[in-house]
Amino acid sequence: MYEEFIKEANLNPENFGGAWSFGNNPQMADEILDLVLQGKKRATASALLDYNPDEDLPEVDGKYELLLDGKGCPRVAIQTSKVYITKFNEVTKEHAFKEGEGDRSLAYWRQAHENFFREIGCFSPDMDIVCEEFEVLYKYS
Repeated sequence: MYEEFIKEANLNPENFGGAWSFGNNPQMADEILDLVLQGKKRATASALLDYNPDEDLPEVDGKYELLLDGKGCPRVAIQTSKVYITKFNEVTKEHAFKEGEGDRSLAYWRQAHENFFREIGCFSPDMDIVCEEFEVLYKYS
């Protein structure tokens, strides 16, 4: 399924790092993906607790990943450009802006992410957050 997208994007199949979608439901995947397509979203954040012990954290390694829409179809190829871990209550306004959601403010970011992390059962103000920035390599419109 991904081979055709990778070929169309003229990407090296050997550098393929995986495919995933934002959020925890198809509607959220589409809404957040749209922000990437609009050029507003160039960062994301996840709970460190959400990673399995045998799962690798994102890294700047030259690989690219495919972002999927709510139906599981590849729409964007991205490459991680920066990764760091910080506490939820220490995420910066710069990172919140790069995430591109809502009014792009830190207040909006905190409220939306607190709600999300509470929904999946892992919120704490001092929880570790994996902050990731990325570059868009290819968009399928």
